[in-house]
Amino acid sequence: MLVAIDGRCASGKTTLASHLHRMFPDSIVFHMDDFFLPPSMRTKERLNTPGGNVHYERFLYEVLKQLPNNAPFTYNKYSCMTNSLTAVQAYPATLNIIEGAYCMHPTLVDFYDVKIFLDILPSLQQSRLIKREGEEGFIAFKDRWIPLEEKYLSHYKIDEKADFVLSAHA
Repeated sequence: MLVAIDGRCASGKTTLASHLHRMFPDSIVFHMDDFFLPPSMRTKERLNTPGGNVHYERFLYEVLKQLPNNAPFTYNKYSCMTNSLTAVQAYPATLNIIEGAYCMHPTLVDFYDVKIFLDILPSLQQSRLIKREGEEGFIAFKDRWIPLEEKYLSHYKIDEKADFVLSAHA
């Protein structure tokens, strides 16, 4: 089974994926953060495309198209800190959880058996991001990442594609 957890930043995507992973021993979690676009691909045209700041093509070929083979495979995990790729061995599981913003991009959405969208009130999102990223980190989210994310969410109506919509209120 393939489960996608998409939604606004700081809405609890990683936390939900971690809970599911603990509840179901035969599961694996893939993080879309590992597929953010490297700086060399961040062209104006690419970033103007809704959802263009994630390397969804690489995720499609390195992970989603490998899972049905039900055999171990290797994918490359991108690090924003070092701007490098690291090879990671993966083993498909009974429950394969894909978490992170942009995982329900139109190129990817039809692969999933269950799609979950996590929403969050803007005031709660801000307080969670400040706690997680600090004041300066929050400014980067407010000025750059949240607008890109909102463009993607509204353009593709991601919440309407979800089987379940959960909202964080506290």
